[in-house]
Amino acid sequence: MTIYLIRRLLLGFVTLVVVTAIVYALIRHMPGTPLTMAAENMDPSRKISDEDYALMKKAYGLDKDWYVAYFYWIGNVARGDLGASFRERKPVAGVILQRVGPTLLLSGLSIVITYIVSVPIGLYSTMRSGKLDERTTSVLLYVLYSLPTYVAALQLLVIFYLRLKGTDWQLKPGMVSDDYVDLSPVGKLQDIGAHLILPLICFTYGSLAYYSRFVKANMEEAIRQDYIRTARAKGVGPIRVLVMHAFRNTLIPFVTLVGLTLPGILSGSIILEQIFSWPGMGSLFFESLTFRDYPVIMGLVLMFTLLTLFGQLLADVLYAMVDPRVTYN
Repeated sequence: MTIYLIRRLLLGFVTLVVVTAIVYALIRHMPGTPLTMAAENMDPSRKISDEDYALMKKAYGLDKDWYVAYFYWIGNVARGDLGASFRERKPVAGVILQRVGPTLLLSGLSIVITYIVSVPIGLYSTMRSGKLDERTTSVLLYVLYSLPTYVAALQLLVIFYLRLKGTDWQLKPGMVSDDYVDLSPVGKLQDIGAHLILPLICFTYGSLAYYSRFVKANMEEAIRQDYIRTARAKGVGPIRVLVMHAFRNTLIPFVTLVGLTLPGILSGSIILEQIFSWPGMGSLFFESLTFRDYPVIMGLVLMFTLLTLFGQLLADVLYAMVDPRVTYN
């Protein structure tokens, strides 16, 4: 296992370098630069001299070729310095940390609800396979899975924000209300909870439908195996057969999903966060691309790549925990 982990860590390091280098090259070749974004906010009557323009290029690190600037960036990262945001004039680490909380709150709750609800639905659908209630549930799950989240988000806003405006049922976009600072601690929790409802629904229903169908598909394959027929022949109850024997042996593909969802906990959703004005990582990524904030973009790419690599490694390690037949010796 130790040798395997060392090999995976070395491979992960190479992958990290390649991914960050490609992204750095791409963002440096995007149309527009931080200089053009800054020029839009300047007085049109003021003419920038060549000396000022050269100083601005040096300040933004645009006086070097992208591959030279990349090696400067990766050297700073090795020392724990992600640079400073061009837009907010703050350290990149601090800018990202400001958005981690809202994203964790929304994505974390969504994933917890998805796992808690999808497994029982999948097990129930397997047990009731072919029955009217199971077919109805399957159709509903297919409809939810095929419904684009941005369409659902817009419809929910039309209903709960526009049509119910001025009523107790109105739900506004954003994370908090305008009078949030004046509320009591309980009132603040209630306010955040009310703002969570609509984005949480949109974040959850698609993955809930997918995970439920995923569990059911793997369970249907497992219950046709010989060890299940043997357990039934020994008089083991149907629920125990379903949970302790069949579901236990479907954990390997399920563990794969657990590992792959780790990056999604912090990545957020650009479209949904923009629709609901949620100050999360997706909104930060969109804003950074819009303003060509290179240090923040690279900080986010570095974080997402590390989470992806760690999630895949975690899934491999969990394989050996759920299935004794898997070994990395």
